Amino acid sequence: MLQTVAGHDVWVVSHEQGPAPDLLIHCSLADHRSLLPLVNARAQPACLFDMPGHGKSADWSGSGDFQTVCAEIGGALCTDGPAHIIGHSFGATVALRMAVMWPARVKALSLIEPVFFAAAAGTPAYAAHEADFAPFTAAMDRGDVMTAAAIFHGLWGQGAWSDLPAPVKSHLAARIHLIPAGAGAIQDDNAKLLSPGVLEGIKVPATLIRGDKSPSVIAAIHAELVARLPHASDRVVKGAGHMLPLTHVPEVARIMAKA
Repeated sequence: MLQTVAGHDVWVVSHEQGPAPDLLIHCSLADHRSLLPLVNARAQPACLFDMPGHGKSADWSGSGDFQTVCAEIGGALCTDGPAHIIGHSFGATVALRMAVMWPARVKALSLIEPVFFAAAAGTPAYAAHEADFAPFTAAMDRGDVMTAAAIFHGLWGQGAWSDLPAPVKSHLAARIHLIPAGAGAIQDDNAKLLSPGVLEGIKVPATLIRGDKSPSVIAAIHAELVARLPHASDRVVKGAGHMLPLTHVPEVARIMAKA
C-alpha cells in the first residue's frame, strides 16, 4: 500500500506477520517484486518497499541525495526492533548505509553484490568498470536515454536487450535518470563510509553474496568491504551473475539461512 514514509510517498508491502520483519531493498530500475522470490524462499516475516521513482512509489523529486533518502525510508520502516536488512545492488548500498545511520535498528546485513564502486577505487577491476561504463555516461550526457538504458542493461541486467518487449525498454529508459541519481554515494562516497573507522564501526554480522559470473569489480568491492567490516564473510554462487536474487534463489536463500 502507498504510505508516507520519511516524508515520501512510498509503496510498502508486508509479507507474513511477525516482530522485526526482514527489510528487503531492491536494485535500481526494478521494484520490490524482484525480491519476492527470495522472500518466499526464506518464509520469514518481511517488509519491502519501492524506492522513490520505482514501482508504485511516487516519482523521485530530485531533492537531496538519493541513497540518503532511501536509507531514511528504510530506517523509518524498522521500528519494531532490530531487523535483518537484505539489499541487492544499489539496494545493498542502502542497507550498508542504514547500518551506519541506524545501528540500533539493524541486527544483520545480507549484501547481494553492493555496487559501492568507490570501495574498489585504484584496482584494475575498477579501471575496467570505468571503461565499460563510459559509453553509458556519454549517452546520458547527450540525452540519449534509450541507448543509455540499453548499455546499462547489457552491463547489469538479465538477458539480452534485444529480447525485451518495447514497453519494458521504454519503462527502463524513462527511469534511467535514477542511475546517476545514486552516483554521488556509490561512485564518490559522498557519505564518507570509506573514512577510517566508519565501516569498522559496524558490529553486526554482514554476509556478502556474489555470483562468479558477475563483473570483476564486484569481487573487488567485496574484498574491500570484507577486509573492513569486523564480522563479514564473502560467499560466491557458482554460475550466477548480478541478478542472482532472481536467477539463483535457492542458493542465495541457503546462504542467508546459514549466516
